[in-house]
Amino acid sequence: MKNNPSILVADDHPMLLKGLLDELHQHGYSVLEGATHGAEALESILAHQPDIAILDIEMPILTGFEVIKKCIEEDCETKFIILTSYKEKAYVHKAKKLNISGYLLKDEPFSEIERCIQALQKDEKYFSSSFTDVFDKEIYPQMDKIKYLSPSERTIVRLIAQGKTSKEIGELLSISHRTVQKHRGNIISKLDLPPSMDALNVWASENKELLLSL
Repeated sequence: MKNNPSILVADDHPMLLKGLLDELHQHGYSVLEGATHGAEALESILAHQPDIAILDIEMPILTGFEVIKKCIEEDCETKFIILTSYKEKAYVHKAKKLNISGYLLKDEPFSEIERCIQALQKDEKYFSSSFTDVFDKEIYPQMDKIKYLSPSERTIVRLIAQGKTSKEIGELLSISHRTVQKHRGNIISKLDLPPSMDALNVWASENKELLLSL
């Protein structure tokens, strides 16, 4: 990546968008006009192919993640930084899954954005240090447990996370109630949960976004 990368910024909050554009300009970066919603960001990225796109997650029409997925489908070489207020484990996991180059929080100083841009220029990834604990204490331990579930068990635990009962799961998967209960017992054992159906329901609810992102 060149020393002065071209950068697009997309955020549906006008003040935040203007502030970041001004900061980037003042620090000498080559900045494209900002986008205020996902569809505008997508159109601009595909048209101009910036080196870096800094995107909010929650935007009208298309979310930041949806913009990135569509750009990947179009073989776009732009590198993406998520700049957001969200640090929940499911969002961070989704960013990792999409192979996003950077993930930063909006309440961090501009110097953090600069460090991220510099890392991308070296073909490195940069996730805010704020996420170290999220991965070490929340995501990795749960992912380590989930990997032991069979494909059928993963399907069932995702349905449990969506609030489906054993009867509804059986009907959806065309299996007997007894088979669903057997799967539930195996899932509880593999996840090392207390031996009760309520414990599995609670765990699935607490990890719903992570489960649905798999």
